[in-house]
Amino acid sequence: PDFDTPEDVREAGVQAIRDGHTRYTAVGGVPELRAAIAENLKRENGLTYKPGQIVVSNGAKHAIWNAFLTLVEPGDEVLCPVPYWVTFPELVRLVGGEPVFVPPKKGSMKIGPEDLERAVTKRSKLLVLNSPNNPSGAVYTREELAAIGEVVSRHTLYVLSDEIYEQLVFGGARHVSIASLSPELFDRTIVIGGVSKTWAMTGWRIGFAAAPADLAEGIERLQGQSTSNPAAVSQYAALRAFTGPRESVRSMRECFARRREFIVRRLSGMRGITLVPPEGAFYAFPDLRERIGAARNGVTDSAGLSDFLIDEAKIVCVPGSAFGMEGHLRLSYAIGDQDIEEGLNRLEAALDRM
Repeated sequence: PDFDTPEDVREAGVQAIRDGHTRYTAVGGVPELRAAIAENLKRENGLTYKPGQIVVSNGAKHAIWNAFLTLVEPGDEVLCPVPYWVTFPELVRLVGGEPVFVPPKKGSMKIGPEDLERAVTKRSKLLVLNSPNNPSGAVYTREELAAIGEVVSRHTLYVLSDEIYEQLVFGGARHVSIASLSPELFDRTIVIGGVSKTWAMTGWRIGFAAAPADLAEGIERLQGQSTSNPAAVSQYAALRAFTGPRESVRSMRECFARRREFIVRRLSGMRGITLVPPEGAFYAFPDLRERIGAARNGVTDSAGLSDFLIDEAKIVCVPGSAFGMEGHLRLSYAIGDQDIEEGLNRLEAALDRM
């Protein structure tokens, strides 16, 4: 996000240095932080974990990597709903697994149980869920997750639930963790979270995995032989984030909600663009296939469109092909309001010249 880390959280990091918290900690994180994360998960998501079931890592991406290394064997299939965060399939391949892409329902950015059922094979091991979603901003409802959970249970799949954007939901959307829906799903789900998005702490590198005890133990053993503990100072800053006041979080969420309304309104008014309005995170993921198909300048796909916009309009968008959905662009509204307005003005003008 474009915001600064809240002042009290920054001060907690400074105080940690003054207090001499600059040595190794327990591999899975300091006990106070693990307990605070467990309490937060219980209060916010209805999930009951012991502190020992929380493993604090060097960012949420590291937590995901640990989970894949712990669970996925060579040849296992990992089900990745489309659109997906670019890192998911790459990490699956790195551990020897095979990503299997599950297309969404027509006109939607979410899969349904029938879509998942069609993709499951005897080699399927793990379903990756990301709600709120990067890049689309889609948020799964309780009912949608329950239907997906029935397929998961029927085929005894594991679930990796990336919930890093859980505090950034807007309008009538509500974040629900699939792990909260039944004891069986709880026992087969690894919940991923962190401080980067909610508290604007991307540079502090603190994420976590919350998992059944046997999986948490495996993740912690793995981390002990790779990176050891996350930075001690960052852990104490994160402790303040989880235990301190939430005014800054509410303020950021309100700002993102305002920006979301603006970007949805502008994109929806542009010729040849279709948008499924985002409900969470801080991205919009418009469909520009109509504009690409009508291009007179040689642009034939989203990567070419992205390059054109960099060259002609000096705006940066990520092509939809990176997320498994050709013809789309990911736009971020984690920038200042004036920059968003100027960027959209440039986008509209550039598309009209294309």
